Amino acid sequence: VQLQASGGGLVQAGGSLRLSCAASGRTLSRETMGWFRRAPGKEREFVAAIRWSGGNKFYGDAVKNRFTISRNNAESTVYLQMNSLKHEDTAVYYCVISDFSLILSEIRKPARYSYWGQGTQVTVSS
Repeated sequence: VQLQASGGGLVQAGGSLRLSCAASGRTLSRETMGWFRRAPGKEREFVAAIRWSGGNKFYGDAVKNRFTISRNNAESTVYLQMNSLKHEDTAVYYCVISDFSLILSEIRKPARYSYWGQGTQVTVSS
């Protein structure tokens, strides 16, 4: 599976960005796709995930009610709409995909995702 992420950039605090991640090399059916991020000097942080089958969505506490994850089945693409951005959202954002549908206790664990995209930089100026 290959993941191609796009949409990062520089935005002022309070602004919005939309990240996209297109998956290729497999017809998606039961996987879980999502996003992690890593800010300078910090650990990887779970951002959001969506189950391809059923569309259940999950969010990290830091982004809940500001970010929205969605998917386009026909294009095997997942989106992350980021609103009300804060300086602390500045990070490299990584698109991820698992081999199987993840249960709730696994959703936030980086090791459960078999494939990672190249990362896209999001910078929020304060």
